[in-house]
This record gives sequence, structure tokens and C-alpha cells, in this order.
Amino acid sequence: MRKRTFLASVAAASLAATAGFADGHEPVKVGFIYVGPIGDGGWTYEHDKGRLAVEAEFGDKVETVYQESVPEGADAERAMTQMALQGADIIFTTSFGYMDPTINVAEKFPDVKFEHATGYKRADNVSTYSARFYEGRAVQGHIAGKMTQTNKIGYIASFPIPEVIRGINSAYVHASRVNPDVEFNVVWAYTWFDPAKEADAAKALIEQGADVILQHTDSTAPQAAAAEAGNVITFGQASDMSEYAPRPRVSSIIDNWAPYYIARVQAVMDGTWESKDTWDGIGPGMVEIGEISDAVPAELKAEAIALRDSLASGEYHAFTGPINKQDGSAWLADGEVADDGTLAGMNFYIEGITGEIPN
Repeated sequence: MRKRTFLASVAAASLAATAGFADGHEPVKVGFIYVGPIGDGGWTYEHDKGRLAVEAEFGDKVETVYQESVPEGADAERAMTQMALQGADIIFTTSFGYMDPTINVAEKFPDVKFEHATGYKRADNVSTYSARFYEGRAVQGHIAGKMTQTNKIGYIASFPIPEVIRGINSAYVHASRVNPDVEFNVVWAYTWFDPAKEADAAKALIEQGADVILQHTDSTAPQAAAAEAGNVITFGQASDMSEYAPRPRVSSIIDNWAPYYIARVQAVMDGTWESKDTWDGIGPGMVEIGEISDAVPAELKAEAIALRDSLASGEYHAFTGPINKQDGSAWLADGEVADDGTLAGMNFYIEGITGEIPN
């Protein structure tokens, strides 16, 4: 959001607060810090849908403000500070790189509640929340492994953090189990949102023979590149990206933040908010699998839905052995399930993925 637009929204919210409400209470002011634009069609778009859901749920009991396209680092700390000074009661900071800025600002504003997405540092007034995106990657990997004709799958990765590494490993596990000949080529874009870089990465992977593109970046540029190529399938990231269905986008991972945002704002209203960690997946509904299009054969679609349902019920875990690490050393024995601690700090590839994880 342009700065003047953000300030205008804050001014409008202040006027509403001055006008007062029927019950005589000031509205709860809810702030959001976004790493990308709300129109990115992916990650930030879904977080902003959650913000709008808060407004729809609580009406004039809340005011929401947001700032979009805030770089990770010092700029984020300034944006959070400004939001806290303007009276925010709770602030959601929605990118991994906001972790230290969130902790730093929270220390200065002990009466403000902070919620940091995808991080691991907490304080008395800082909670963390994330989704088990790797469960969605398992479903994508299964479909990708069976649909590839070239046996080459390209993966556009953002930053080499555990969240992204988990996704690569989960997708590969499930692609290779249904297609032992599959090869993964990972390109690190070092950005969450940069349509030009994402498009270039997709085009390079397609030129190298990939006929399936997976992404852990936020724009629809890889979808557009695949559509132009004509013989490539893709999966929506964070949002449905259904404008590219039924092909190249054959399904998607959808991040459903709305229930969490509503619950946490309600906790502020009730005075029951407390610092905690939340890491939910398909079962609780924080991760959704977008509609599987008719470009996927009916039998494969049924398999993917069954996999989704078994992940949701807990009958199956996406990281169930036997799985070795990339160097061939044993990690999970047959039937053994990965523990959350290892997954949360995952810093290794599994056996079969070539290349190195950047430092």
C-alpha cells in the first residue's frame, strides 16, 4: 500500500473510533504487516482475506489497518512501531523474516499483542502460528509424480529455511514413491514475491525439460509461464490461483488464515489471549487442497483425495519412513514418523534430491 493510502485508512479508522459505538467501548484495533502486495494472488492475498473475515465477523467492534509490501528487516520494525504507536491492540506480522523485528518491537510495547507467522521466537506478548504446508506438498508430489511425462519436476524455492526445505522434501517423497525415475531441480529465487524472477525461474526450468512446476513463491508468474509453454502443469501456491485452471494449474495449496485470526481477535476481546505456538494442517482446516481439475485423470484424482483425507485424519503422516537423508544415512525407519522438533528445524534434503541447500 502506498504510504499516503495507509495513513488515510488510519485517519478514517480514528474518526470512526472518535464517533464511538453503541456499547460505549472502543473497537479493538487489529494491525497486519504484509511482505507482499495484497493483490499478489498468493500469500499476502490470503492473509488479507483473513483480515476481511475479521471485519465481517466483528463489524464495528474492530478496526483493521494494514501495511503491504514491507521488506523484512529494519523497515518492518519501523512499520510495526508505527502501528503500535497508532493504537493497535494486536498486530499480525505475516512473514518469517519479521521474526526478530517482531520480538524487538514487542519488547517496547508490552501491552500490545503480537502474532508472528511461521517463526519460532516467542515472548509473553508474542505468539507464533504457522501451517503444515508440507501436507499439501505431499498431495502435490503424488499428482506431479504420476503426471510428469519427462520425469523432470522443477521447484521454485524462496529462501533456504526449514519451512521451504520441508516442502521440497515432502513433495519429493511422494513424487518418487509413485515414480522412482522422477528428478527434482530446485531453483532458489531468494525472494517471496518478484514476478520477474519467478517467471525467469519457471522458464529456465521448463527449458531444462521440466513439465511440472512447483513453487514456494507468491506470485502467479510461474503459472503464466507454464500457460505460455503449453505442456506444463502447475499448482497454486498459498491461494487457489484458479484463473489458471483447469490447466496448467491442476490443484493448489490454500492457506486459510481466517478462523485463526478471528479466534485470536476474539481472545483479545475476551481478555483470554495468551502466548502460544500454533501449527495446524489439513485436519483443522488451516491448509486446504484446492479443487483438483479435470486435467488430472479420475483415478489419480481419487488417489490424491484419499491421501488428503488420510493426512487430515492423522491416519497417515507425510514424513513416514523408510526415509534416508541425502547422504544415504538412515533418518526414519520403516513406519517411523518424523517428530515435530526435527521438522521445525529441518536443514537437510532427503535421499534422491540432488544439489545442495544454500547457506
